[in-house]
Amino acid sequence: MSVPETKIPETPEPESSSFVSNLISEIVYSPVNLLLTVIIVVLVYKILKSKFSKVSVEAPPPPLPKIRKDMTVAELKQYDGTQPDGRVLVAVNGWIFDVTRGRRFYGPGGPYAAFGGKDASRGLATFSVTSSDKEYDDLSDLNSMEMDSVKEWEAQFREKYDLVGRLLKPGEEPTNYSDEEQEETENADHSHDKKEK
Repeated sequence: MSVPETKIPETPEPESSSFVSNLISEIVYSPVNLLLTVIIVVLVYKILKSKFSKVSVEAPPPPLPKIRKDMTVAELKQYDGTQPDGRVLVAVNGWIFDVTRGRRFYGPGGPYAAFGGKDASRGLATFSVTSSDKEYDDLSDLNSMEMDSVKEWEAQFREKYDLVGRLLKPGEEPTNYSDEEQEETENADHSHDKKEK
């Protein structure tokens, strides 16, 4: 007589272990998923590493002393950012501005380096990154729209950068700026700004 076979019922795996094993098999057996997992792990590692590593930050160089003087086109050319102090000046609509803070734009190698140490008025008016090589560019041949553009650029430069002085026409005498006049000019500029707002 034969003993009837008793089947032991199979116990199903818990769903959670099934999910984990399916996930691991999909990651391991799918090259795309494996690659994405490696990329995520590397990125998380870099983020955590940069967050906890000490970054040595160099102190910014001390600011250059402010200058206040009128200049000729020839004098302005000396301030193109190639001199040891790296100062960059740009003229717009007869006014000279110290754009050294924007050296990465106006200094050597910057996208607007053609304006450094030069009169940028014509280039800004015509939306061209070229500067005038004339002794003095009076801008008399620009149309009204171009002149409006130059005036808008001048206003932006006045708001963002320090005013140095006037760009002198040939034969024009420079203004002698004293400390008192400079303070009066700055106070007048601030009161003018408040009136506009």
